[in-house]
Amino acid sequence: MRRLFLGLALIMSALLLFAKNGEKQAFYVGTFTNGKSKGIYLCELDKESGKIVLKQTFAGIDNPSFLKVSPDKKFLYVVGRAPNKIESSGGYVQAYAIGKNNQIRFLNKQISHGADPCHIDVSPDGKLVAIANYSGGNLALYPVDMNGYLQKASSIINNRGSSVNKDRQTKPHAHSIKFSPKNNMVFSADLGTDQLDIFKLENNQLKKYDQKFVKMDPGAGPRHFTFYEKGDFIFVINELNSTISTVKQKDENWEIIQTVSTLPSSYEGVSYCADIHVSPDGNYLYGSNRGHNSIAVFRIDKESKELIPIGFVPTEGDWPRNFSLTPDGDLMLVANQNSGNITVFKIDRSTGIPAFTGEEIKLPSPVCIEFL
Repeated sequence: MRRLFLGLALIMSALLLFAKNGEKQAFYVGTFTNGKSKGIYLCELDKESGKIVLKQTFAGIDNPSFLKVSPDKKFLYVVGRAPNKIESSGGYVQAYAIGKNNQIRFLNKQISHGADPCHIDVSPDGKLVAIANYSGGNLALYPVDMNGYLQKASSIINNRGSSVNKDRQTKPHAHSIKFSPKNNMVFSADLGTDQLDIFKLENNQLKKYDQKFVKMDPGAGPRHFTFYEKGDFIFVINELNSTISTVKQKDENWEIIQTVSTLPSSYEGVSYCADIHVSPDGNYLYGSNRGHNSIAVFRIDKESKELIPIGFVPTEGDWPRNFSLTPDGDLMLVANQNSGNITVFKIDRSTGIPAFTGEEIKLPSPVCIEFL
């Protein structure tokens, strides 16, 4: 009997130890390296305490401003803005293998085919990588082989047009690109033309959809977006006029059904939207404000999909360019670019409101957080 109790105790101890270890969440941080940053940082989040520990620095990577882990978690894809003397075309897209202890090993790179690559996505099957080039105003699509290596671009789309803001919209500025979860479609937000561009994938090529784009309000400046309800809805965050537009598919066409502000009505300062995410349970939407330095919180009406403003949470830092939710939706990490810190928030599941935990880590110019 004593042996039985001893055996059960050992099993329980092992399970508790496993559960405790399972509370560690690894993530990569992309940065701008024109200051003190050295490249990509590997961090570990303790989900119980909210503490973040820096585990590894991968130095020598020029401006790894946006990162994406492949669906099978074996590879990390990165866009980097290279100095003109290194790459006159504007930058690179790079592939890394993720190994033991989440170490990354360089595989290869391809030129970005446009200046200032700023966003990257991987197809659900992991066989394609797509990037958006901000200053180049164009998009590029790359096949990926079975070992994670990037092949030469199979499709390059050069956007055309402009809009009303003479400081920011004199030409196209592709700011993000994402593979839709349905119908083999790809969407891209262009800040310079006020368009959410629509494509379909055919033989590793980006082809214009019958409806070529959804037009945002003049001067809106669409930046990032996220899919909802398996891709039937798209929430687009507009940088220049600090709004979020809800786009819905009706029959074969897409149209805007609602636009809401991300700022308090009393705010009179300068602010620019940046990132946007839906909570894993689908109940809440979050958007970041640079200038107001806040996360705007909305409840999503499950029937109408209407966004209902809840409140604004200070990010405890300056210029929240990017933020990310843990896969279970319990915590939010915010990358404050100018103040050089990543702050940790606990999300109240009943209200959707993130509350600052008091935990943060200092890292220079953090601009992207990608969980494993």
